Amino acid sequence: MTFEIYTLGALALVIIILFIWIVWLQNKLGKLLIGKSKNLDESFALLNKEIVELKKFKNEALETFKATDARLKKTISGLETIRFNPFKGDGSGGNQSFATAFLNEEKDGVIISSMYSRDHVSVFSKPIKNLVSEQGELTAEEREAMNKAKDSIKIK
Repeated sequence: MTFEIYTLGALALVIIILFIWIVWLQNKLGKLLIGKSKNLDESFALLNKEIVELKKFKNEALETFKATDARLKKTISGLETIRFNPFKGDGSGGNQSFATAFLNEEKDGVIISSMYSRDHVSVFSKPIKNLVSEQGELTAEEREAMNKAKDSIKIK
């Protein structure tokens, strides 16, 4: 009789352990099944579809970032103005004259300068490509404005 009780007890213990294991496996399977999926194949297909969509979104985002970066490199990011008196001593100009440099990250831009005197004002514009003037040599003030504009954007 004792042997039978031990056997029944062991069998009951095995049944309880198997029941707990089945419940645990169902919980794990429920976590694997996504949405209204009824089996693992549907869940994996759904996950694969979402991964493909995420990769597509990532590629589109990268293209957008590259295009934005290219546009930003062409925008004016360095700006500097130097005021000066071109007539040094006769008092006719004061510090009303200026040279302003506009540069982008690609080292291109324009320098606009103005010479002021009591009689007239002259305005000049010099295109810049790769930190070199395309139309004539730069004055000391224009060069200073360009160098300060370049330093302000830390052109690589």
